[in-house]
Amino acid sequence: MELNKNSKFKLNNDKEIPVIGLGVYQLENNSEGEESILHALKEGYRHIDTAAIYGNEDIVGKAIKKSNTSREEIFVTTKLWNDDHDNVEEAFNESLRKLNLDYIDLYLIHWPVSSRNESWKVFKKLYNEGKCKSIGVSNFTVNHLKELMEKTKIKPVVNQVEFNPFLFQKELLDFCKENNIQLVAYSPLTKGQRLNDENLLEIGKKYSKTSAQIILRWAIQHGVIVIPKSGNKERISENLNIFDFNIDEEDMKKLDSLNEDQRTSWDPNEVD
Repeated sequence: MELNKNSKFKLNNDKEIPVIGLGVYQLENNSEGEESILHALKEGYRHIDTAAIYGNEDIVGKAIKKSNTSREEIFVTTKLWNDDHDNVEEAFNESLRKLNLDYIDLYLIHWPVSSRNESWKVFKKLYNEGKCKSIGVSNFTVNHLKELMEKTKIKPVVNQVEFNPFLFQKELLDFCKENNIQLVAYSPLTKGQRLNDENLLEIGKKYSKTSAQIILRWAIQHGVIVIPKSGNKERISENLNIFDFNIDEEDMKKLDSLNEDQRTSWDPNEVD
């Protein structure tokens, strides 16, 4: 798979999304956080992933403006929080205001709460009006996706889920591929919990790469977009340096076998 930091995957509505992005979960909504995003944009990131609940949409917008990168080059994702399903359009407009943008590239239902299918109707309206270029979901299981697809003609372009070698959701990945829904991995680095795993370190040594770089490359070779979160400038740069090598088939299988169904976030089946 010949890819570089500017590579994009095509979505089911013919829009394109960069294969790697910067996740900004827990990034402080201050000048320091803004500098981290600005550094990422200067390094070549063109995909920023935020959410209403993160409380930092403001600095995403400010960093984009300061970067002097054309708006068309940058792909911005934000998400509808669980408490806002009664006022979807209002919540969307508030995100748009905080980001200080004319449109959002991708708007996601953050978690599959019970009112998700009703909210999807409003998402379709926002999409048809051009306020967001694409709409998708986050933390949806195969069952959640099947249920939604039975009720709509416009299916999500993306399903953003926790995904890494220790939570290798192969059934979900296969289902999304079969239905042309792009899987996006959040917490691809296990929130740092498994970066010292002996298998990762051993494979990393073989390719002269860090454990983090091995995990990110593994996901991309599975056709999954990665949005590693970091406020550390060195790590932000390091996470982008994954396009000068390929993990061979044997090592990919070894990484696949590390699955333990280990979650570092909520289980979507237990959320409402």
